[in-house]
Amino acid sequence: MDSRTLSSRLRELVKFLGTVKGDLANVTGPPSLLAPCSVVEVGHCWAERPAVFAAPALEPSPEKRTLLVLRWFLMALRSQLYIGVDHYPTPTPTSDGTTPLAGNTSSTHKSIRKPLNAFLGELFLASWTDAEHKCSTQLVAEQVSHHPPITAMHVVDRAHGVRADGYARVEMTFNGNVNIRQVGHATLHVDKYDEDYLIPLPDVKVRGFLSGCLYPEISGTYHLVSSAGFVVEMRFWGEGLIRGKRNSFEARVYRREDKGKKNPLFEVAGCWSEGWIVRDCRSGEVLGAVDLDAPENEPVPMDIEPLEAQDPWESRRAWSGVLHGLRVGDMRMVVAEKTKVEQAQRQMRASEAKRGVAWEPLLFRSLPGESHEVFHRLSEGMGWQLHHERTNGVWKVDDGRVKNLQRPFRAGLTPFGY
Repeated sequence: MDSRTLSSRLRELVKFLGTVKGDLANVTGPPSLLAPCSVVEVGHCWAERPAVFAAPALEPSPEKRTLLVLRWFLMALRSQLYIGVDHYPTPTPTSDGTTPLAGNTSSTHKSIRKPLNAFLGELFLASWTDAEHKCSTQLVAEQVSHHPPITAMHVVDRAHGVRADGYARVEMTFNGNVNIRQVGHATLHVDKYDEDYLIPLPDVKVRGFLSGCLYPEISGTYHLVSSAGFVVEMRFWGEGLIRGKRNSFEARVYRREDKGKKNPLFEVAGCWSEGWIVRDCRSGEVLGAVDLDAPENEPVPMDIEPLEAQDPWESRRAWSGVLHGLRVGDMRMVVAEKTKVEQAQRQMRASEAKRGVAWEPLLFRSLPGESHEVFHRLSEGMGWQLHHERTNGVWKVDDGRVKNLQRPFRAGLTPFGY
């Protein structure tokens, strides 16, 4: 797709979005702007660097563990938010003359795309193994609600005793930019130190409609909180604001007891989609730098079951027709295959309502907000609200079900019905 075609389609999208009232989260955009993945797959960004995920378990200093958790959070942002940019290499024409959807594995200057709206019960299961550092991660994610759209995920490295759990309701509005609010949060636990971290899910603006190159921008202040007594205050800004560089941020690590004084221990500053510098505020020493495009920071390959071995509820199998259409650039196929899934889901919801049956998620359970002890303990005094009434409670993974998970997941039932 050349730049003029893309700009034209973005103008069409702006016109379309301007006619939509309320939440856009379940609104389907033009097929040509869809990413070749579903929302339920986005959590891969937290698991794709096993050595980074396991690093806090190998660090004896609690203040440096906080710094390592911050590194994990920051390194995930690019693949979390630059959706559709890095899924496929530069394509070559196929035998039938069509050209697959283009992507880019390193540049953040390609237009991002909208992921597919996940259907209720959709699952994504994957693992990553870093043989050099002898660590591995496993991810399970599930669409636990459709109205409102809520995705829950769980990442674990059992050998090192590190796990992350999170859930989010996504709310989207349009006012010249697409505004994405994530209602939810994540936690990370390190068994060795019995240590918890409360992780924010920042709000995002999608900009660049007029230029024909959509890109994400985080703005505002967020906090990452450690049960060991440390807080990270992160400030984000972007192009055209304050200092004018896209995806800019700075973060300071300080002791929670020093909140009023804000005597920082470390400062991290740079561009979250490119790289940053870490500085010890007490000595002024530069402790290191992160370049996201450096070979040592590349994600390790993802391991998932072959398509034919996946369960019908697994994301890539369920959307296989749509994904194929996106790869070969056949938008009629994309629309037809996508419609099959969406119509089947509407019929399933109607059938459940008629029979008085409530949908039950497979791997996650909704609990009352007051039961989330980690959130309430770490968020105290930080101005952080749980908003559990907007997320149908708080979502926790059922470890027993994950451990004993076997295909077929829902015998006799597929996303297309019985």
